[in-house]
Amino acid sequence: MRQAAVVALAAVSLTGCSVKTFAVNKLGDTLSAPGPSVYTTDDDPELIKAALPFSLKTLESLLQASPKHKGMLLTACSGFTSYANAFVQLDAEAIESTNYEESERLKARARRLYLRGRDYCMRRAELRRPGLREALAKDPATALGTTKFDVDELYWLGASWGSAIAVGVDQPDLVADFPVVRTLMERALQIDEDYADGAIHEVFITLDGMSPSMGGDAARARTHFERAVALSKGKSASAYVAMAASVAQPANNKEEFEKLLEQALAVNPDDVPNNRLATLIAQKRARILQSRVDELFTDASAHSMTAPRLAVAPPVPHTPVPLSFR
Repeated sequence: MRQAAVVALAAVSLTGCSVKTFAVNKLGDTLSAPGPSVYTTDDDPELIKAALPFSLKTLESLLQASPKHKGMLLTACSGFTSYANAFVQLDAEAIESTNYEESERLKARARRLYLRGRDYCMRRAELRRPGLREALAKDPATALGTTKFDVDELYWLGASWGSAIAVGVDQPDLVADFPVVRTLMERALQIDEDYADGAIHEVFITLDGMSPSMGGDAARARTHFERAVALSKGKSASAYVAMAASVAQPANNKEEFEKLLEQALAVNPDDVPNNRLATLIAQKRARILQSRVDELFTDASAHSMTAPRLAVAPPVPHTPVPLSFR
């Protein structure tokens, strides 16, 4: 009888655990299901800024119970990346010329959030390709091999990692990972060039807007810009902002810089309701850049004041609970 009681108790315990895991996974499926959400369609960035931290911490709690849930891992990755870009790094950019110390503090916080997002994406990718992190460290060019990755996991892994580098240029170990970002984005582009209406092309505007020593090429950046505009039908404000900040400003082309920002601000957020919040955030970044035109174009040395922004993350339909920004 004692033995039977132990077996029964174990069965009840296991059943309870199974029920909990089942419930968590079902909730996780809902939170990470494809499609727009009340977040991405909202017209009040401040409301979303206040609401997102709770959503992200809830997601992390669920991942403790179901650590291999692919949907939640991707949603956590894109969520932390988007929150850092839209509400932490953007705040840092807004005060960069007036409160440098606080701006640097915010950038450091953004970097930590980007890396947290990257680690969630890496956990998902390593479910498909165990040892990927180590392989990327050894040789990015061969690390992905013939493994069939999803475009969204490669995109967000690259976006989070690249964004951390963009605000961590004083971290040599982090900057050394830059070739990994290009490798991830190149594979993502091969898988789905049209992904999220040209999102990957937008990232390449920034990547190719870098100096030739970093593998950049202004002509390629312009080609990617043209493709991003075509795929988004001109409705992506962030494509114009990326081109202004990554190509026009480093080239000291003030006229083009101002024209691109005006084009970004001319986009109607209501034209693509599912991306409404993303458009508003991109337009806020455009206004910040507009306010710094005289400062940025005073002399050639001013161009170094604005580091390339790699977190030009799109409103992909896969991430309804956390935000997804271009």
